Parts: sequence; structure tokens; C-alpha cells
Amino acid sequence: MKKIGLSAILALSLLAGCGDGGEKEAQVRLQKAEAALQQDNFSEAKLQIDSIKMLHPKAFEARKQGIKLMQQVDLKEQQKTLVYLDSMMQVKQLQLDSIKGNFVLEKDTAYQEIGNWFYPTQVVEKNVGRSFLRAQVSELGEMALTSIYCAGGKLNHTSVKVSVGDTFAETPLTKDSYTTTDLGRTIEKADYKVGEDGGVAGFIVANADKNIQLTFIGDKTWRTAMQKNDRKAFVELTELARILSGMEEIRKQQKETNLKIQFVTRKIEEAKVAEVQE
Repeated sequence: MKKIGLSAILALSLLAGCGDGGEKEAQVRLQKAEAALQQDNFSEAKLQIDSIKMLHPKAFEARKQGIKLMQQVDLKEQQKTLVYLDSMMQVKQLQLDSIKGNFVLEKDTAYQEIGNWFYPTQVVEKNVGRSFLRAQVSELGEMALTSIYCAGGKLNHTSVKVSVGDTFAETPLTKDSYTTTDLGRTIEKADYKVGEDGGVAGFIVANADKNIQLTFIGDKTWRTAMQKNDRKAFVELTELARILSGMEEIRKQQKETNLKIQFVTRKIEEAKVAEVQE
């Protein structure tokens, strides 16, 4: 009789647990999720809410509350992300402000939405008649190179090589090559985007303290030594590109985060309206 009594009690307990669809256990998980949210432990809060759906599929009330709580988790997480991004942007802005005086911004607002930063010793007016490799960085942080040849005779060059002893880097052939004239002098120019430059910019930065030989490659080749200021320009502009590209990435993340906040906020408001109408 004692055995039967214990079995009956266990059976009743199981039936009671099944009867509420696991609502009590689900509510406990909700409380844990709320506590995690208060501590900004978003991963734990999401884990507890998701477990309700998986472990207690019939706990309808808890699941309904879980949906609302998940929206609050998403909103608070995005708001905290935005605060972090804003603080990172302030750090980057301070870095930019500390060095931008070392460069010259060239931008004609009549036709340019995005200007380009140059190192002072590499601006056009200081390099008339000189063959060299110039670096520039857009306001968005995109770095590019331009090889300029005007030493006489036609090369029709479409690539350049930089070398120190037996080590070197060479650009792929570029399609962005063109010829201009200045005071009757023919000038060949070719553009290369950093990242698609065969590692030339990185090679110059890594060997900025060495004597680097610059070779123009076309129908013929022509060689010259990179001046110290040209090597320094690459080092300085690479750092500027790092800061500006970082700022541009933060802007993209800020935009995405604001859109997520707007979306979640709208969903929360729609849910409130739906509740009133029920």
C-alpha cells in the first residue's frame, strides 16, 4: 500500500507539471533573463529566453512575455553599442586632430564631394618636372598611389617596382594610366589603389629607413631613387589612412545600430498598441 501511495503522489506531481505546460519553470527562466538584463549580460538573457521556447513550448504565457523581454534586451544592447561607438569615434577624432595639420587637403567643392589628403612635400606645385611615386588618402581613408614620369622620352608605363637589394614589390599592370602635358612637357601618370598595388605601399613603409629604388615599367624601364621625404610621406599617410578608414567603419556601424534601434523601438510600440486594442 505504501508503494502504491508513493507512485500515486509521483504521478500526480507529473500531471501537475504537465498541466501548466511548464509555465512555472519557464517563469523561473524569465526571472533569470530579467536579472541578466539588469546586469547588461545580454548573452545570458538571450540564452534564458531562447531556452523557454525550446524546453517549454507549451508555456504560452511565458513565451509571450519572453518575446517582449527579448525586444528590451535587443534595444538595450544596441543602445549600449551606440554609446561604445560614439566613444570610439571621439578617440579617433582626437587622433585625427593631432596629425591632420601635417597634411594638405585638396578639394574643389565645385565638383568634388570627397577630397584627398597629401603630404606637403608631394603636392603638385612643389614637384614640377619631377618623376616620383606619390601617395594620397581620401577623406574616407582610401589610400592610392600615382606614379608620375616626366624625365623625357616615352615609357608608356603601366606599373612600378620598388626594391631594396634583392627584395622588391611590384604593382600589377594598371588600366588607370594616362598622359598629360604641362608647359609643353609630356607627363605620364598611372594610378594604383592600395590593396591592389602588389604590396608596394607596405614595402615602402617597411623599408622607409633604407634606400629604395623606384623603377617605372612600360615599353622601357626607368629607374630613380626614392627621396627621403617621399618615403616619409608613405609612412605618415598610411597612419592617416588607418585613422580615417577606422572612422568611416565606425560611421557605418553607427548607422546600422541606429537603424536597429529604430526597428526594435517600432516593434515595441506596435506591440503596445496591439495590447490596448485586444
